[in-house]
Amino acid sequence: MKPNPVVWFEIYVADMVRAKRFYETVLGATLSKLDDPDGASEMWAFPMADGGDGAAGALVRMDGVAPGGGGTLVYFGCDDCAVEAGRVEAAGGSVARPKFPIGPFGHIALVVDTEGNMVGLHSMR
Repeated sequence: MKPNPVVWFEIYVADMVRAKRFYETVLGATLSKLDDPDGASEMWAFPMADGGDGAAGALVRMDGVAPGGGGTLVYFGCDDCAVEAGRVEAAGGSVARPKFPIGPFGHIALVVDTEGNMVGLHSMR
């Protein structure tokens, strides 16, 4: 297996408009629509760069796949995770655990989005 083996992630949602607004507000990013040739899902991608570090991913609304916490946790990189965590409640989510240190690996905060998914925010400061 190569280092940094995750190459794609999907966060499942029930209400795409609500979820897209939450992530764009909290992360200060604009998501881009991805086409699904068979029309089985609706997908909005987080900003991506070919050859860049980290994994690309998208919000996905698909019949038969429910959102919710548990099992897998996606972490978004931030300059200072307290800033993004500070936007969560106004965007309709909740802070499960505010910014805390993880030793030499920086700091994280755990938040819950509008769909019930828990996601992490990571920063070195």
